[in-house]
Amino acid sequence: MSLLEGQVALVTGAGGGIGRGIALRFAEEGAAVALHCRTSEEAARAVADRVRAAGGAAVVLRADLTDEDACRRLVREAAEWGGGRLTALVNNAGVQPVQELAGMTVADWRAVVDTNLSSVFACTQAAAELMREQDGGGTITHIASVEARTPAPAHAHYCASKAAVVMHARSAAQEYGPWGVRVNTVSPGLIDREGLAEAWPEGVRRWRQASAVGRLGRAQDVGDACVFLASRLASWITGHDLVVDGGVSARPTW
Repeated sequence: MSLLEGQVALVTGAGGGIGRGIALRFAEEGAAVALHCRTSEEAARAVADRVRAAGGAAVVLRADLTDEDACRRLVREAAEWGGGRLTALVNNAGVQPVQELAGMTVADWRAVVDTNLSSVFACTQAAAELMREQDGGGTITHIASVEARTPAPAHAHYCASKAAVVMHARSAAQEYGPWGVRVNTVSPGLIDREGLAEAWPEGVRRWRQASAVGRLGRAQDVGDACVFLASRLASWITGHDLVVDGGVSARPTW
């Protein structure tokens, strides 16, 4: 039996690289997958088509996750599509603009925090309330980042939002645990994507050199971690941040 057979999962930001990798891995392990998108509907539909072509079940749902009501509607629609059940939520949707603190406005800051953090709060709250009422509870996984622990230049708003996501999961794990809901985070390192090596050759070179396994991450690597945390294999794991960075964070800094 596949690891997620019979599960119904909602993956936010499923049209992008990491979201696509997570959604495909969930489907490969037997889950029916609701794929959220905001603007990349065509890309999300392409992922859904791949899932269906392989014999799985998928649906595309649109929502602006900076709107609390839209977050609640998204969770409700995913559960309705899943026959009244939602067993797994992966909060993946996010933005990563490059902007120095000098000159950053409160509006710039809020645009990142609302997308990366407030949406996580709203979707998690809605999903946990639903999971509380169903047999078996459920799992919620936030996609954080290694930058939650190690800041990068011109990423202050992004780093702060991801550090907050990690702490939200730890707090939610305590409060939602009695409801049968496990909450964890996955913190990826640099994940390869088309054109990355050409756009940032020096950064890619440094990451490969720093990695204990000598390569960048793949979206599938993040998907594997999320599948594990949503599966019965992780039934006693909650409030944990699973770092998926090829060993870069284990590298000595002196």
